[in-house]
Amino acid sequence: MDYWRDCSGRTGSGRALTNGNAETRKRGNATQHGTDHPGFRDSAIPRLRDAVRIGVLVSGHGTNLQAILDACARGEILGRVAVVVSSNPKADALERARRAGIPAVALTPRSFPDRATHDARLIEVLQAHDVSLVCLAGFLRILTPAFIEQFRGRIMNIHPALLPAFGGVGMYGAHVHEAVLARGVKVSGCTVHFVDENPDGGPIILQAVVHVRDDDSVESLAARIAEVEHRLYPLAIRLFAEGRLHTHGKHVQIARDAYELVRS
Repeated sequence: MDYWRDCSGRTGSGRALTNGNAETRKRGNATQHGTDHPGFRDSAIPRLRDAVRIGVLVSGHGTNLQAILDACARGEILGRVAVVVSSNPKADALERARRAGIPAVALTPRSFPDRATHDARLIEVLQAHDVSLVCLAGFLRILTPAFIEQFRGRIMNIHPALLPAFGGVGMYGAHVHEAVLARGVKVSGCTVHFVDENPDGGPIILQAVVHVRDDDSVESLAARIAEVEHRLYPLAIRLFAEGRLHTHGKHVQIARDAYELVRS
């Protein structure tokens, strides 16, 4: 059985996450939907009465995008996907967005003189759709500091390993699973984290463990981890949308009344 694990190290075999009390709870001088980290601004985090408008950044097939769309359609997330932006004009994810009636925009990097110009345009697109949370879903570009500052504390990513292991520049997709199998570790999994200037180094929100089998291939391990990703990412977004995440530096605390996690 896979076990859900958050950054505090606690685990649960998972009952359905309850709605709990939608009222913001105070912790000292800060609230659960905010953070005391100097780089994160309380005012940037949506209040519980606001539905989160999600901007999803993609480069490929968009399976995590589909998981987010499905969770929104089921009413599990207090919000909706407002726009999908791809760095690859041929990405399948764009068609997924169009089928769902969601604006789909391709911003090809080679069409811009530099990363700064590309990301400035990306900011414009997201702001035009009033995006309050940016979710990276297989987005194969490193964001500029200017972009991160614009949405600081409101950018999530999912990584197919248990960070901080097997993360950083060059560690994405099959490269991660190849490294995991080559190292001979017994467990892998996935991590949802906030994005900062350090690739795969932002505050960890949720992690889920997947056991590595002796006969695993890159493909078989990737497939099992992907199944877990498709549950974990919507859950992290739900916690954000309900104001149940509170960040202290590199640590993300989850409201206690939200600590019943989805059964694998």
